[in-house]
Amino acid sequence: MSKKQFKAESKRLLDLMINSIYTNKEIFLREIISNASDAIDKLCYLSLTDDNVGLNRSDYKIDIAVDKEARTITVSDNGIGMSMEEAENNLGVIAKSGSYKFKDEMKDKEDKPEDISIIGQFGVGFYSAFMVADEVTVITRRYGSDEGVKWQSSGADGYTVTPCERENVGTDVIMHIKPDTDDEIYGAYLEGWKLKALVKKYSDYVRWPINMDIEHQERFETGEKDENGNPKYEYKMVTENQTVNSMVPIWQRSKSEVTDDDCIAFYKEKNRDRKDPCALVRINAEGMVSYKAILFVPGEENPNAFTGENKSGITLYSNNVMIMEHCDKLVHEYFDFVKGVVDSPDLSLNISREILQHDKQLQVIGKNIEKRIKDELLKLMREDRDKYNEFFRNFGIHIKCGVCDEYGVNKEFLRDLLIFFSSEDKQITLKEYVENMPESQKAIYFASADNLKHAMALPQCDEVRSRGYEILYLTSPLDEMVLGTLMEQDGKPFCNIVTDDLGFDTEEDKKAAEEKNIENKELLDFVKEAVGDGLTKVTLSRKLTKMPCCLTTEGGITLEMEKYFHAGPSAEMRQLKADRVLELNPEHKAFEALRNAQANDPEEAKKISRVLYGLAELMAGVEVEDPGEFTELVSELF
Repeated sequence: MSKKQFKAESKRLLDLMINSIYTNKEIFLREIISNASDAIDKLCYLSLTDDNVGLNRSDYKIDIAVDKEARTITVSDNGIGMSMEEAENNLGVIAKSGSYKFKDEMKDKEDKPEDISIIGQFGVGFYSAFMVADEVTVITRRYGSDEGVKWQSSGADGYTVTPCERENVGTDVIMHIKPDTDDEIYGAYLEGWKLKALVKKYSDYVRWPINMDIEHQERFETGEKDENGNPKYEYKMVTENQTVNSMVPIWQRSKSEVTDDDCIAFYKEKNRDRKDPCALVRINAEGMVSYKAILFVPGEENPNAFTGENKSGITLYSNNVMIMEHCDKLVHEYFDFVKGVVDSPDLSLNISREILQHDKQLQVIGKNIEKRIKDELLKLMREDRDKYNEFFRNFGIHIKCGVCDEYGVNKEFLRDLLIFFSSEDKQITLKEYVENMPESQKAIYFASADNLKHAMALPQCDEVRSRGYEILYLTSPLDEMVLGTLMEQDGKPFCNIVTDDLGFDTEEDKKAAEEKNIENKELLDFVKEAVGDGLTKVTLSRKLTKMPCCLTTEGGITLEMEKYFHAGPSAEMRQLKADRVLELNPEHKAFEALRNAQANDPEEAKKISRVLYGLAELMAGVEVEDPGEFTELVSELF
């Protein structure tokens, strides 16, 4: 028996596959089981037109056996098997797939089965076994043949193919596991619990039962009794052959078979979440790209969502075999909180099944999924507003970041999902705000602060509210960026009541205000000098009605943006500051006191100036630069 050499191309590819193509050694079992499942698929389909097969659907199975002493793992199936020629062609030539050929042959038959889409389409994948095994033996017998075949190889040095005996049709793949090294404990794959875990992770939904011996403790009576007359027990390890895979996944079943409650129970078990999801999306799509999906919007945010440890919650399957546990290519980051499963037979996979050769199909699926997620959230908003408010409290930051990311390319898709406070206990969409606007209102007014109570207390709100206009209260620095990205809603521009012209003054009003600023220029310059370098400008306010002063900004950076930048990781961004403007209410008694002090006691006027600036900082939610000095100044006024 002479050893045969792999073809030169195959030899190089085998070395690549063992050392480079597969990045995760544990997937070897997935590949071998998938090939076994493909072999059973073929024989099962042939049985539809060939009565001589002699097997019922319930007879098909895949067995996993472990021999720790011999350091072998054997995966056996009772599928179609291989002839000598097929073993040469399929195992002697790397990456040739018998499944492809079988599928093509079935297509040409008039009496072919209606559904052959589930037949494996991945290529052999067999050579991943050499990541964990130093020798692989295949013993197989083709349906319709009396002769078995033994294929054996230790890797790239070649292989042998000889006739052998095998009682039944099918295939055994016997992997001799490598010795342990300092870097890798290969012996772990000889543990039953480890193999069972790999089956559950990657092959849990293979359609055929996967059986293996599982050890567990059982309690037995000893036949003796304790001092109280109760029977005594002892525990022994018992080995029992069990089916370790679930076979039919919940997402492959129809809605008549599986209720929403069943889906929620699946979610809670899979994600170890005690809380029900706030939304469920079930999809069975057929067309250019067919897929099934079951998706969940969790009931609360993942505490690791923004730590860098959080991964996409959608698992990608193809023909019930897990391809990617965390597929980040299906949805944008603004929906990365969504968990669930997508399963499609139409994915273009490379030889390792680990990455996609091209992602056109995935893009189509992802686009459809995002639309369905959005539709479900809008439905939740319409039918259960309190529940949607809770969703937005948990995940609104994802939506807001999605609006701002990539220069707003997704802003129109996400616009309708945004909600903002318009009072202490009410949140509305931008569309609802516009629908509620009186005809006289020309802009959408908003106020920004650290929290809702603070935003509602901003002195600039008084004049807007006095006209009966609604105000959006922004409680995150990111909110201003969101509105800046959106720019308008239904033709109505956004107006920051702190920094923008409210549009209430006529040209005559503006001219009179400017004249008043000129008249008080000396006093305003005095206040600016008294406060110091932190202040860009001092002016008389046209917005204040009750308060003596307020702090605003001019230019592109607001106070809320400044806080956002200063909290970020970039040292360059932390240097950015807003150009601060102190606005004084000329109708307030504090302004009159300031004027009198400036004329009669300049030192007292300087103190009043700094107190007014400190009060404006506090009302704007800005930290007072020197709280001790400010306290002392206020105390001196008594």
